[in-house]
Amino acid sequence: MILITGATGRTGKEAAQQLVAKGVKVRALVRNPAKAAALQAAGVELAPGDAGDAAAVRRALEGVSGIAIILPNGESQLALEKQLATLAAEAGVAHIVKVSSVESVPGAPNPVHRTHWESEEHIRSLGKAWTMVRPSFYLQNFLSNAATIKAEGKFYYPFGDKGAAVLTDSRDAGFFVAHVLSTPGHANKSYDITSHELLSFHQIAAVFTQELGRRIEYVPQDPAAYKAFLGRFVTSQWHLDAVCDIFAEISHGYVSRTTNTFAEVTGREPISLAQFIREHIQVFRA
Repeated sequence: MILITGATGRTGKEAAQQLVAKGVKVRALVRNPAKAAALQAAGVELAPGDAGDAAAVRRALEGVSGIAIILPNGESQLALEKQLATLAAEAGVAHIVKVSSVESVPGAPNPVHRTHWESEEHIRSLGKAWTMVRPSFYLQNFLSNAATIKAEGKFYYPFGDKGAAVLTDSRDAGFFVAHVLSTPGHANKSYDITSHELLSFHQIAAVFTQELGRRIEYVPQDPAAYKAFLGRFVTSQWHLDAVCDIFAEISHGYVSRTTNTFAEVTGREPISLAQFIREHIQVFRA
């Protein structure tokens, strides 16, 4: 039995579905079982409870041999992930998998990346087999730009003209999680998984242009104005500051590197930006 947290999110959902397709028993820790009805219909066992509720987590861990820790970035993330990993180790779970980030390194200045690194370090200290799955800039981020791409032929970020990103589809992250939890040889390994694409945001706009058959433009925004705009929707100051710090890193030309890890480990090519656009064509098409 594999326990997955965050199973109603894009990465966790894909991991759960892939494991079920492989014939692996899957349990999902979910706060809202109604939101996970489709997973339950697909054969995933639901364990109602919050990641912060130790008693609920202990119940969910009964009979579990592996856990995938997939939580959204946030101020409480580190405490929650440490508790999940510790409770899993205490319950005798043999394999702990965490979805982290390629930017997570010792001394990372950004709190999101630092949280991931400190969580990784805690998991490594527990004496259980671990695997870190470390994706990069998610292609799914562009779904939040669909409205302006459709209506204006433009999308907006505060990345300047030289900002660039290494891209990963969140479905590939979920696929990879399922792979390392269902095949041998992944104990105590960190995997940086990306597509083969390192693109500036102007180059990304060019791919959208090609796939949609009409001109799509990336429009750089003033960082302060963009932060004020996001602040209307992001209620956590910690999260707002952290996200905008990441934006600043991207605008200064900081990027990770592409890897061949996904294909080498899974035997399947990663999803490209063009493929992602084609698969979501109705979302972006005017």
